[in-house]
Amino acid sequence: MSIGYKYCVNFRLAAAFAAVFLGGVLAPSPAMSARLKDIAAVKGVRENILIGYGVVVGLKGSGDSGADVTGQSLNRLFGKLGLDVQQNAAIKSKNAAAVIVTAKLPPFARSGNKIDVSVSSIGDASSLEGGVLLVTPLRAGDQNVYAVAQGPVSIGSVADGSSKNFPTVGRVVSGATIEKDLETNFSGKKNFRLSLHNPDFTTAARVAVTINGELGGKFASARDSGTVDVVVPFNYEGNTVELLSVLENINVNVDGRAKVVLNERTGTVVMGERVTLSPVAISHGDLTIQVQGAPAGGKAQSIAEIKAATSVSDLVKSLNALGVQPKDLTAIFQTLRETGALQADLEIL
Repeated sequence: MSIGYKYCVNFRLAAAFAAVFLGGVLAPSPAMSARLKDIAAVKGVRENILIGYGVVVGLKGSGDSGADVTGQSLNRLFGKLGLDVQQNAAIKSKNAAAVIVTAKLPPFARSGNKIDVSVSSIGDASSLEGGVLLVTPLRAGDQNVYAVAQGPVSIGSVADGSSKNFPTVGRVVSGATIEKDLETNFSGKKNFRLSLHNPDFTTAARVAVTINGELGGKFASARDSGTVDVVVPFNYEGNTVELLSVLENINVNVDGRAKVVLNERTGTVVMGERVTLSPVAISHGDLTIQVQGAPAGGKAQSIAEIKAATSVSDLVKSLNALGVQPKDLTAIFQTLRETGALQADLEIL
């Protein structure tokens, strides 16, 4: 059944949808393949969060106005440097600011490696521009010091040279030096576990089958929808790194639930290739999609008739052409989901 339009209005959803919806979806497409390294991670191989407290100095009168936290920090610093400062003396300086320093410790980090750190003001400083972060120990959750940070703070700038909207947050590029190795014996592992980024029973089963086919035996098994256990073959014992370098580059046909994501604020619609609609008639507000063969005469009824298995792409394009607002599009999709006509999960941002 073809659809005629009483009028057509350009709407930003049409452009947004065209940008995010690649390829036609009227006919089923073959499963998309992806490298194993892009859809799964080895359990335990992850970043660790580091945090510390420090002081940024050298500010041009844009530091903390109070003397409580910053003053106490400067007192301790001067004492360690051999300066005789009375314990209760209040040091006031708007050229210094108390900050929280955070960083991510990469897996298998080694002593001497450099990492970036983020610096955030915790007082009433108005800007960290031009400041220098003093030596700051960075600790992990076990309270051990794994890195030490120091260096000039960069808050970045826009094209006209003005500061960003948040001058109280900055970065020190390669500002921290790792001081402690992470003790691991990864190459000697007898087995390891893969965690899927997007758990799915079909994908997990395919990963296990693909790995077993690559290794020529039953070495992998799907534990659940998000976990695949792998036993290291005899010929790879003591060389798990080489084994993973082989496995992470194999291609796996990725599966997943049909899903529609709708951002009501921007009017962006993103959907998978398996999203379809069951036969349904829609009547909403002043929509005027005229179906060929509809009864003539009188005021046109605001109805859009959709064929079975039609893609959501067609529906969105039709509604966009009529200038449907994002809030109306949200209401339509919610109703389609409630009636069971939308064969997909719906997420509204």
